[in-house]
Formats: sequence, C-alpha cells, structure tokens
Amino acid sequence: MGFDVAIIGCGVSGAAISRRLSVYSIKSVILEKAAGVSFGTSKANSGIIHGGFHHNTKYLKARLEIQGNMMFDQLKRELNFPFRRCGIIVAALNEDELSIAKHLYLQGLENDCLGIELCSRQRILEIEPKLSYDVVGGLFAPAGGIIEPYRFVFALVESAQKNGVTLFTDFKVTQANRVRGTDSGASKHDVWNIRAEDGRTIQARYVINAAGLFADDVSKIFGAEEFAINARKGEYYLLDRLTKACPSRVVFPVPTPVSKGMLVIPTVEGTALVGPTAETVESKDDFSTTAKHLDRILVSGKMMIPFLSQNDVIANFAGLRPCLGEDFYIEASAKSPAFVQVAGIQSPGLTASPAIAEYVKNILVDMGLRLTEKPHWNPYVENRPFVRELNPDKLDSLIAEDSAWGNIVCRCENVSEAEIIQAIKLGHTTLDGIKYFTRAQMGRCQGGFCTYKIIKIIMRETGLSWSEVSKHGANSYVLGGSL
Repeated sequence: MGFDVAIIGCGVSGAAISRRLSVYSIKSVILEKAAGVSFGTSKANSGIIHGGFHHNTKYLKARLEIQGNMMFDQLKRELNFPFRRCGIIVAALNEDELSIAKHLYLQGLENDCLGIELCSRQRILEIEPKLSYDVVGGLFAPAGGIIEPYRFVFALVESAQKNGVTLFTDFKVTQANRVRGTDSGASKHDVWNIRAEDGRTIQARYVINAAGLFADDVSKIFGAEEFAINARKGEYYLLDRLTKACPSRVVFPVPTPVSKGMLVIPTVEGTALVGPTAETVESKDDFSTTAKHLDRILVSGKMMIPFLSQNDVIANFAGLRPCLGEDFYIEASAKSPAFVQVAGIQSPGLTASPAIAEYVKNILVDMGLRLTEKPHWNPYVENRPFVRELNPDKLDSLIAEDSAWGNIVCRCENVSEAEIIQAIKLGHTTLDGIKYFTRAQMGRCQGGFCTYKIIKIIMRETGLSWSEVSKHGANSYVLGGSL
C-alpha cells in the first residue's frame, strides 16, 4: 500500500494534521498504535483552549497557540464538537501574585489577546463570584475556553476519513527503511517502507512523527534525530455535575516557573476538574494516582474556590505530557529525508493543534510535496443527537422511529442504547471508545450500573465474545473467559 504521507500517532496533533491534508489530492494514512484514536496524551488533559498570554511569542508554541485559538469557532461549526468560550481567570491571592498577573496581562497585550483585562478585586469577583474572598485581583481573558478533547479528535478523524484519509489502528511501528517506490502512486520517488509489529507494511513518500510520548522512539526507528521525551504526570480530580464548586470560568492560579499550576475547570459537559499536578516520572505507562498528590490538588483548589469538597469527587485519574525542552519541536529532520518531527507537544498543544497542522503542511510543501486542493472537499461532520441535549418533542420523535432512543443505558449521564450503537458503528468498539464518544460510564457511578449493559450491546453489534471485549484494546480484556 503506497501513500504520499504517513502520520504516525493520532492524538490531537496527528488528527489535526490528517484533516488538514485531507483538503488535497494526495493519499494520506494515519498509523496509530492503540486500538482507538485519542487513547494517549490527548484523552487525559485539562480540555482548555488557552488565551494566549502565558508565553512570550519568541516561542513557537505561543505563536501557534494564538493562531490556533482563533480557529476554533469555525472548526466547531464544521465538526460539531463540544466547545465554549467561557473565558479564563488568573486569580491572584496576594500582592506578589498580582504583580505576576500584571506581567501576564502586559504579555497578553503584546500577543494581541482579544479583550484581555487586568481586574481589581471587585471586578474579578463580579466575573467569578465563586472565587475566594482572599483574592486581591487578577487577569481575565475572555477568548479562552473549554472543549471536550476526545470528541474533538474523533471529529477531526471522521472528517479526514470522509475526505479520503486512511486510518490503521493497532499499528505499532517497529521498523522503517528507505526503498525505491513500488506503488504506482509513488514509483518515481524513494519512499519509506514502514513495518508494524504485527507484520503489516505500508509505503509513504513523507512521514510525520506525531507519536507523542513515544516520538523519541519513532525518531530512532527512522534514523532521525536522537532526543529524549520525558513523561510529566498530571493527576486530576473529577467532580460530580451537582457540585457547588463548579465555576463559570476556567480558574488558574498564578503560574510558577515549572507549571501553570493546579486549576479549577468547568468542563464543557457540566462536570468540573481540579488539577493537574506536575511530576516527572520514569515510566511512560505510569498512570497511577496517590493520596498525597490528590490531597495537594484539593488544598490548592480550595484556596481559589472554597466550595470544593471531597464529597463531590467521583473519579481521579492521571495523564502524561511529553516534555522536550521549553518549546515545541516541529521541523523537517536534518538527518532523515522526507521526515518531519512534531514532538514535545504539551500545553498548549490542544489549543495550537489546528495551527500545528497548517505549520506542518507548509513544511511538507517546502520539502517538495505538491498539493492541489480537491474540488469537492467537504469540511462538515454530521451533527448527531444526544439524549441529554434534546427537548422532549425531539426525543419523542426519535423514540417513535427507534425505541432504542428510549432505553437509557447510562443513568448518570443520560445515554441511550441508540447512542451506544451509533458509537459502535463509527468504530468505537472498546469500553473506553464508547465512553469518550457518548459519556456513558463517566457519571457518578463510573460505570457501575451500565458497563454490563454496554458489554452486551458491543457483543450483539460486533459479534465479539465475552473474552474479546476490552477496555482500550489488547491486554485490557474485561473478562477472562466466556460466560
């Protein structure tokens, strides 16, 4: 199988790049080692669209963050993912912190952040009444927002596939070498011969390394630059949607030289997040959480939002960020031909992702890839119904057509059997894939009541046996044998 471009990794960067390239009359393929897209770094982050004031524009990540932020309104119209510009607050709790907030404000002005405002104590409490009365002032950036990151990735990939991009999951790249092209579409060029762990092989003229935490391993496989990606773990608390501590804006503390700090975040679906911590760990598979770090999160969060209560906690989890110096590493390899590095994409990578895609496209053009726009490229993804968003009349009409809309499988998040079937038909056949697409298993009971029902639906719709149903792919099977 011959392709013009192979994208290794399908987190938010790889997904955005794949959709951007789908505009053109080339053959592109995504190679994802997991069972589903967005199963790595992109599934466990803060879900924030940053406001463009945290970094100086001498950094590439700052320039791409500012550009990317302004692209989300159009992306939402086209792709129908959950997104809201609720605004971002940086809360200063003393005069020293207020001086740092003033610096961020001036930096935001230099970065042309829309509507950025330096706030007095009275003004910031007016904007967010749930803040601690100890606040002395702070910063408000109305262009910041919140997003459901996995639904964003799913929509990007669905759009890319509708426009001709190929997706291979469970494709862990283990070998690569340069050969003379054998496919008719690449016969005039040297190509990369790329082999997966299971023996599958594809060829591509250009390769984009968007492998997240494992971009350093992929770079070595292709004989490109040697660097080390460090995993920085962030632990979070997830709060029930009924909590009194959910703010209307994203609330940041004043940042430190190491981290933007532990935040209180209203999610776009109505729950709240508190976190993350920032701890460098040795293992890139270390998703453990600890009582010590989680206690720190609550203490830090309560300093800004006193209403925080451990009684509202319904889950805790950890995500890993790929750290590589102070900036993104996005450039053509100087060692390996037709190979592009997209590495070290941590915060604000989600915000920057559509701009990263544009940046990488331009690198490919500079490397010699000829791009011609498709005459009938379709930017739109279907706006699918979700029970929790429907009015009674619309829901009644759906139930009249298909009774599965009236069978509520997940009571906490109000998810119907029809929505789960819809997710399966879109290729989400693991418990996690269905969770990220529908929110089933995300509520207060964390799947305690609905997991069994979801497994039965997966089996019925896919033909999988009990022993083949998994949480997130191979080696995560839910049951050890058939019943």
